[in-house]
Amino acid sequence: MRGFLLTRYFTVLSFILIGLAGVWLSHFAHKQASAQLMHMAEDRNVAMTQLFRNALWEDFAPLMESTVSTPDALREQAVSLGLQNKAVALMRNSDAIKVKVYNPTGLTVFSSDPSQTGEDKRANAGFLAAVLGQVATTLTHRNQFDAFESTLSEIDVISSYVPVRSGDQIVGVIEVYQDVTQFIQAVDRGQRETGAIIFCVLLALYLLQLVVVRRAQLVLQQQSDELAAANRDLDFRVRDRTATLETTNQQLRQEMQERQRIEERLDHLAHHDPLTSLPNRLMFHEQLKRSLGLAQRNQRQLAILFIDLDRFKDVNDTLGHAIGDELLVAASKRLTGHLRTGDTLARLGGDEFVCVLEDIHDPHEANIVADKLVELLEAPFQVVEHELFVSASVGISLYPEDGQDVETLVRNADTAMYQAKAHGRGRSHFYAPEMTTYAQERIRLEVLLRRSIDAGEISVQYQLKVSAANGAPAGVEALARWNSAELGAVPPVRFIPIAEDTGFIVELGAWVLRTACRQLAAWRAAGVNVPKMSVNLSVKQLERDDVVSVVQAALDEAGLEPSSLELEVTESIIMAVDDAFSILEKLRALGVQIAVDDFGTGYSSLSYLKLLPIHTLKIDRAFVLGIGQNPGDEAIIRAIIAIASSLGLSTVAEGVDAEHQIGFLRELGCGQIQGYYYGKPQPAEEFAANWIKG
Repeated sequence: MRGFLLTRYFTVLSFILIGLAGVWLSHFAHKQASAQLMHMAEDRNVAMTQLFRNALWEDFAPLMESTVSTPDALREQAVSLGLQNKAVALMRNSDAIKVKVYNPTGLTVFSSDPSQTGEDKRANAGFLAAVLGQVATTLTHRNQFDAFESTLSEIDVISSYVPVRSGDQIVGVIEVYQDVTQFIQAVDRGQRETGAIIFCVLLALYLLQLVVVRRAQLVLQQQSDELAAANRDLDFRVRDRTATLETTNQQLRQEMQERQRIEERLDHLAHHDPLTSLPNRLMFHEQLKRSLGLAQRNQRQLAILFIDLDRFKDVNDTLGHAIGDELLVAASKRLTGHLRTGDTLARLGGDEFVCVLEDIHDPHEANIVADKLVELLEAPFQVVEHELFVSASVGISLYPEDGQDVETLVRNADTAMYQAKAHGRGRSHFYAPEMTTYAQERIRLEVLLRRSIDAGEISVQYQLKVSAANGAPAGVEALARWNSAELGAVPPVRFIPIAEDTGFIVELGAWVLRTACRQLAAWRAAGVNVPKMSVNLSVKQLERDDVVSVVQAALDEAGLEPSSLELEVTESIIMAVDDAFSILEKLRALGVQIAVDDFGTGYSSLSYLKLLPIHTLKIDRAFVLGIGQNPGDEAIIRAIIAIASSLGLSTVAEGVDAEHQIGFLRELGCGQIQGYYYGKPQPAEEFAANWIKG
């Protein structure tokens, strides 16, 4: 049945399409032939017009210039000039069968058919086209046509309106009629012959396609029979496998039960912290939304406690992440064991926990719980063989006073937690609106700082170092300065900590390093022989694997020898960075100098000091300020200089502002002095000028 329909549909559709194609091709061929005929006839008419103009136009001049406008007068004038005989004689052996002459106003001043002389052709489209300088040609069939010497019947005529020019001016129009009956008949015969050929070719193509389709029908029928046989065989196989499928279904049911258990486990993992099994951030947000909805309906208060463990990073850095994870588990168990049943405790990540206290009557209740949690976490933790001490900072936000949605309440509690840390850690703090203002200002400062280098707002100033023995210039320290277009001059104590917290210090430090190295090279090229440039290195830079390559690239770019660069790091940085000793050793192997900045304010452990690959100890300005006022500070300075001397290290005293400080340091044998007494940080040009002055 399907094969029969295929053949029938093909037969009808192909016949229609082939017929349409044949008609279109015949029409196209006829159209092309007619167009070619028109073009050829028009060229002949134009040539005949040119011949007519060259031979007779002077004879027609009196008519073109005549003021006579009546047909009889025009015919009499044409007869008197003998124009009819001249025109007939000129056209007798050509294809032209009729000619007319028009003046520029459209009046027929002459026609080989005298009856048409005097006609007005101003509205004729062909005449209008000729007056505009174009040749207008039309093909018409005439049942009867008055030619030069006889009347013709059933002929095809092509007439052309041709402009006659005198210079750039059109002085008249000649219309020439040409008999193309024989050509039209030839075109018609050609069309019939072409149509017959096209029909035969398309018919042959149709028959060939019909053979192919019928063959395809047979193949499809054969395949249909084979498919039916295969289906019968498949039915037998299906019955044979039914019993096996029953057994398989039983196995699938067992697997589905196992999958359900796995999905339940995955759902638990998706909503719980894998380390502490507390609700994670996702589940906490869902539960807090429900709690807020309930509190809103019942018009009750609830509190959000944002808990952050103080000094937890020290545990991770010194004892490793495994001990840190155990500490987090122990802290979560301790917190959970002392909360009410209806309260929610979740871990947001790292050492951050958040607790929801539902149905509280006044803020004092939240404060009591927060202080209790702080007290709980201050008790020592026994983790493996370590006794660990941590504290907690807790920020408190209240619903509905401090926010009415999850994001606002958590954000405000987080802001309050940072305020608790700022007030000394190990305490709780309620949220206040001015905290958000501070946080927003900090964010604004961070955004502006990140754009500062590209905006050209960051500059480097240089502070002189002198020899303590004779006050001669001995070196320089590069210091970053920020002059914001929006904020004005921003002190380093304000923007450096933000750069450290956000990680921007890596980009800033690298920029300062490159700038300082290029400046030192520029000074030397100008004859300002500064022996050494000191640049501070932050903890974020020291933590990166590429710190050595960054330093090497800065030296190579400036063309400096490594010994002309001194990198300053603090004691706290050395202790905070894993494998700091190895990194410093690589820097020293590169050839740069290493100085410990602010020595005496950090760990100051002599056990590591003797192992450090350093060259210089910098005495912190806090001790220098005590010279002459605090014997303890003086004793510390003596000890630092003595230790440096015994270890073969040089010393630099920072923050020297008074002459009595210089005398004290010189007497103890301090190597170099840096401070406002000898000069404040200055732009490069001003510094170079002062250096040259001595």
